[in-house]
Order: sequence, then C-alpha cells, then structure tokens
Amino acid sequence: MAKGSNQKLKLVYLIRILFEKTDESHKMTMQDILESLAAYDVTAERKSIYADMEALRELGIDVIGEQQGKTFYYYVASRQFELAELKFLVDAIQSSKFITAKKSKELIKKLESLTSRHEAVQLQRQVYVSGRVKNMNESIYYNVDAIHNAIASNRQIRFRYFAWNVNKEMELRKGGAFYEVSPWALTWSDENYYMIAFDEAAGQMKHYRVDKMLQIDSVDRAREGRALFEKTDMAQYEGKRFGMFGGEEQYVKLLCENSMANVIIDRFGKDIMMVPADANHFRINVNVAVSEPFFGWVFAMAGKVRIEGPDTVAERMREMAAYFI
Repeated sequence: MAKGSNQKLKLVYLIRILFEKTDESHKMTMQDILESLAAYDVTAERKSIYADMEALRELGIDVIGEQQGKTFYYYVASRQFELAELKFLVDAIQSSKFITAKKSKELIKKLESLTSRHEAVQLQRQVYVSGRVKNMNESIYYNVDAIHNAIASNRQIRFRYFAWNVNKEMELRKGGAFYEVSPWALTWSDENYYMIAFDEAAGQMKHYRVDKMLQIDSVDRAREGRALFEKTDMAQYEGKRFGMFGGEEQYVKLLCENSMANVIIDRFGKDIMMVPADANHFRINVNVAVSEPFFGWVFAMAGKVRIEGPDTVAERMREMAAYFI
C-alpha cells in the first residue's frame, strides 16, 4: 500500500478526526476512520489504527470501541468540558454586558472547538437579556490583563480615562492628562469590571471602570496604599457603592418592613445588625455612598424601606421622589 504525503501526521489527524466527528451519539466505523484519514492524504491499515487507538488511550484520551450488532464503532466518550458546561459558558458570554458582540462570537467559536462538530451546533445559541447593551470597548480584555500584571509585579499604572458625551464621542477626563494610581483589585459590579486603586494624591481608594481606561502602562514605582487596602472589606466596599457611582459616604438609618430582610441581607451581608422597631419593622444603620443609585434603590423598594436619617439625606430623597409624583 503506497503511503500518503502526510503519513508522519497520521496520529495527529486521527486525533482531529475523532474529536471533530465523534461523541456518544455519533460514532465511526473503522472504514469511516480510514476514509477520513485518506481525505488528509494519509493511508493506514486496520492493524496500525488499533495500535494508534491504544496509544491515544495511554495519552489519556477516552477513546471507546464498542460493538453494535455486527459492526464495531469508535468514539471519544469524555472531554475536558462536558456539553452542559460549554452551554453554560456560552450563555455566560452571551449575556455578559462587558464582553463585546465581536469578542462574544470569537470566544464562542473557540468553545465550539472543544466538542464535536455535531454538538457544536447546540452551542450556536442566543441568550436574550432585556435591556442588555454590549460593551463597545474592545480593549477591555487587554486592560484587565495589564492591571493583573501590574498587581502581580507590585507596580503602579498610568492611563487615560474617558466618558461618552452627548455626541456619542469619547471625551477624555482631566483634559487628556494621565491618571497615575496603585491598582489593588479588580471587582465586578452591575455587570461591569472596576479597578480598585489607591490614589496617592487624594490619599484614598478610588474605583475606575476598566472599559473606560485607555493606554494603560506600568510605571516603575512600587504600589502605595497597602495598609489602607488591607483594611478595606471589598464586599462591604461594593455593597455601599450602589453601582459604583460616586457619593459622600454617610451612615444612614433605614426603617424596613420585615419582608425586606432577605433583600437587606443580600445587599449588606449577614453581619448587618437589624434592630426590631415594632412587630412589622426593623431598623438598620448602614454606611453607604449617598448618590442617585442609592436613592433609586430605596425608591424601588416601594415604601418598604424608608430613610429616617440624617435629615439632609431624607430631604434629598423627598426631592427625588417629587419628580415621580
């Protein structure tokens, strides 16, 4: 039997064929395998394929051979990811706001290569989420990587920061000047990535939307603010930010209906002290960033959570509520 031009790659092509064409529901006969190899200009005898199958098993590839009736079939039984796990990852990518539409398609295409072409069809699904707008900044993936690298190497970073204006154009903050900060963590809030960093000039921790950052570079200076960061409870930090919008931090007294206990614990954690006010209500004192998102959250509770103090915060809430009455 004359050998094909790709004979040295026989084992590589055999792996490709089995992974692409087989799964528990789609199996190949020996003749199917020989014909598929021939399409790659690889010739082989049955005896050599038996030996190759055993070599694949020794490599940890779960190649199964089983007889059905008078015919013997081969297929890859298990893979690094199960189909259900890949579907879960696809759904997460599709529904994630921070991943752009273009990048979503690229990532899902890569995930499809982790299963057979038959099962890959099931990954071509669309998750529809009401009101979801995909991010428009393709550089976010590189931004995240650059920040992680700076944190790992204990270095400060510099970057430009932008906002969208009414003309839907990028408008650089601080007149285009670079921000220089010490990055300490990346956090996820309201479907956006945020970098938590120490601003040495301001002497405090600040947060920045990662997709709003441009031209990130590492600065050859060790990070500052370690002591402050180590004192910061990140879960509490996120909880009091209410969407990471800025606002002066204050302790606010809230009167809540008992039915709101689950909502309060989800928002502020199990350590929050809930003091009974009467048979139907309890009070809490929480340190929050007093901002529009905070007032919006209270308003969304439909009167089941009310601000009792300070008076200045309660008055701001009444002013906001007046717009909707």
